[in-house]
Amino acid sequence: MREKIILSWSSGKDSSLALYELIKHGNYDITLLTTITDEYERISMHGVREYLLEKQADSLGCYLEKVFITPETTNEDYQKKMEEVMNKYKGLGVTKVAFGDIFLEDIRKYREKNLEKVGMEAIFPLWGRDTGEIAKTYIKLGFKSIITCVDTKVLSGDFAGNFYDEDFMARLPENIDPCGENGEFHTFVFDGPIFRERINFSVGEKVLRDERFKFCDLV
Repeated sequence: MREKIILSWSSGKDSSLALYELIKHGNYDITLLTTITDEYERISMHGVREYLLEKQADSLGCYLEKVFITPETTNEDYQKKMEEVMNKYKGLGVTKVAFGDIFLEDIRKYREKNLEKVGMEAIFPLWGRDTGEIAKTYIKLGFKSIITCVDTKVLSGDFAGNFYDEDFMARLPENIDPCGENGEFHTFVFDGPIFRERINFSVGEKVLRDERFKFCDLV
């Protein structure tokens, strides 16, 4: 019997590799959980359009659970919404939630603490691995991603809209984590070994938001 599990899904590379590891090492019935900013119909932080997210889930063959928030949602409101979702899935027999985090201890403790409140366990398929090794493995496996958001306080906005490949890695400044684990950049994955078919899109407008984040629209 397949174990039911939730994967926190951002639409990006780390989520994709975490899903790859779950499929590779376990017999799971996986639900993707994604936070959507309702007003914009986009994935929060990554800025990816909701319909592209839906295409991802369809190509991956996974059920998609969306949690809708507003731009004004507080952390307290967000935690309350997530607790409601987790209690719903716990009632359906889910006891574990997976994340693509790699080394940020405070984020890990935050996730574990919140899940403990509802009697669920947090698991981290990529935890502790070298981010340079993860990046090389990801690309070598055949995953294809594009940079959808760049924090221009730490990285040039010119990287927005670039593909996450060996050329990107070669041009990345040494002080930037190869996986963007510190929030330097975010990605959208559109193809790879766990996808039934490639997600087609065109690169749209590039816009600076909050005088800091450079977004590359995908349409």
